[in-house]
Amino acid sequence: MCGRFALTAPASTITEIFQVDVLPDVLPRYNVAPSQQVAAVVERDGVRQMTTFRWGLIPRWAKDKKIGYKMINSRGETVASKPSFRVAFKRRRCLVLADGFYEWKRLSKKEKIPHLIQLADGRPFGMAGLWERWVDPEGEEVLSCSIITTGPNDLMTSIHNRMPVILPPETWDTWLDEANDDKDQLQELLVSYPADDMRARTVSSHVNNARHEGPDCQGPFEAPSEGEVP
Repeated sequence: MCGRFALTAPASTITEIFQVDVLPDVLPRYNVAPSQQVAAVVERDGVRQMTTFRWGLIPRWAKDKKIGYKMINSRGETVASKPSFRVAFKRRRCLVLADGFYEWKRLSKKEKIPHLIQLADGRPFGMAGLWERWVDPEGEEVLSCSIITTGPNDLMTSIHNRMPVILPPETWDTWLDEANDDKDQLQELLVSYPADDMRARTVSSHVNNARHEGPDCQGPFEAPSEGEVP
């Protein structure tokens, strides 16, 4: 799965890589957690735009937005057919922006070590995402998203059995194209990123608490304090 990530690159770097105007107040983020707003890129009328979504997709038919907590991720193997995601997969795709994601390697029932996984060059990347528009009973519109996951590459195998789908830049136009409903073509993109082009390191247990923010989340690893669990 992907349950926590970071986006700390300067706005100028985001603009250069994704060719979008960066929204204010979205950077830096060292510990993005479910239900928070995440930065994403969509395509509207052929033009890329940055926007924000609540992390945890809320299907249009949902009666309560709390369902989003169960839908922070969608499995690449079933995303095209599962009722909660199949319409968004066909019509509402996005890139969720990050320059690292966190995963916890379990050593025992009580001990897990947080890892930060990044591209080898540290550059920001786009994770394959789906988004949805939901209106609550009071008429308030909520835009939400889910990050698509797949099986692990060789780097991730020893850490966790899932990882987010990181899309190479040459696939972004295909993925974001609003007119593209070629399910087979889109499905082919949902694979693990090459392990040789990624890196991983242990980080501070400070990141375990979703309320924590700031560079300390990526500091050196030390044993977690009592009660500090991811």
